[in-house]
Amino acid sequence: MNERAVNRVGWFAAALAVVMFTSYLDQIRLNLSGNPGSIILPIATAVNCLAWVSYALLKEKKDWPMFSCNAFGVLLGLATALTAVWA
Repeated sequence: MNERAVNRVGWFAAALAVVMFTSYLDQIRLNLSGNPGSIILPIATAVNCLAWVSYALLKEKKDWPMFSCNAFGVLLGLATALTAVWA
């Protein structure tokens, strides 16, 4: 597969990951309305995504699709965990 096609697959996968991470928005809403959920999954998501962000940036040729979607996952994972604790 040529590099352009691989890059398109990468950005498509990144877009799908962002769609998946947006599911945390509903949990944040529930947390803020007084129905906090578990913090285990959002913390695991944030740590996992942080590892992928690090990997994407440490590669010689930066992997921007991987970085972009996982940075979003770190933010939403942490926001979900924090609202579950402090809501």
